[in-house]
Amino acid sequence: MLKGVIVALYLVLSFMTYGQENISDYKYIIVPKKFDAFKEPNAHKTSTLVKYLLDQKGFPVIYDDALPEELTKNRCLGLLVALVDDSSMFSTKTVITLEDCNGEIVFKTLQGKSRSKAFKEAYTEAIKESMRSFDQVNYTYKGQSEVTEPITVSFKDDIKKLPEHTEKLSNENKAQGLEEVDMKQEPLVVQKATTENQFYESKEPVASDITMAEKPAPKKLKLRKPNKDDILYAQSLPSGFQLVDSAPKIRMKLLRTSKDNIYMVHGETKNGIVYQKGDKWIFEYYEEDILMQQELNIKF
Repeated sequence: MLKGVIVALYLVLSFMTYGQENISDYKYIIVPKKFDAFKEPNAHKTSTLVKYLLDQKGFPVIYDDALPEELTKNRCLGLLVALVDDSSMFSTKTVITLEDCNGEIVFKTLQGKSRSKAFKEAYTEAIKESMRSFDQVNYTYKGQSEVTEPITVSFKDDIKKLPEHTEKLSNENKAQGLEEVDMKQEPLVVQKATTENQFYESKEPVASDITMAEKPAPKKLKLRKPNKDDILYAQSLPSGFQLVDSAPKIRMKLLRTSKDNIYMVHGETKNGIVYQKGDKWIFEYYEEDILMQQELNIKF
């Protein structure tokens, strides 16, 4: 038992040390004003809260719409904050990640949880719990250890400017008697004309006769305005919920799927899916060939 605890503690400390060293390689932490998990900017004050907490922990934090010039020119100087929302119907769960310019995760927090019913309060509690993973990270920007000069190409005369170590290698090859490949441009026309042979071949590029396939027509989407007086009450079932109106009458049944907050609908006249979008519940179904969306007023 004790051996297992020691191994687990070693793995956690190793991960935190690895993450700490990686974060210190970056000069900026970028916070989006709108996380992908939400429809609106700064939903439930998540962006301002994350920026404030990172700033309090000593990180150089900026919003994604206020990047300094050097970061605009070199996006790889910064890490982008992402909020992973794994919330279910009864609890709010968040994970904070830091991603580099290639989309690779450099640092990932533990999952924060809250059972508060108020969205703003729930996300505040969950995010604060997630941010505790940064408590042991001592950030000090190390800067780039090596600056690599890019190869520049002049399109006018097709001359490449190579780094010094490449030029040095070329000189060494000459000193050792190694031949360099002559990169001459191949002629566009090859022709031979003698009394015995008449030959002509054009190597100029030929326009393709392949045409782009037509894009499929977008789905027709029609939105139905919610009826505020039509309140549906959720009653728990082994397989999900049934929604009952004030009559009371069973209007539809919500069957659980493998994804949180997405349910298959078995209704009186319509079948489809119900899913959570922000703080709203959307019923999506087809009427003939038209995709319908209707907001439901569900009380759990």
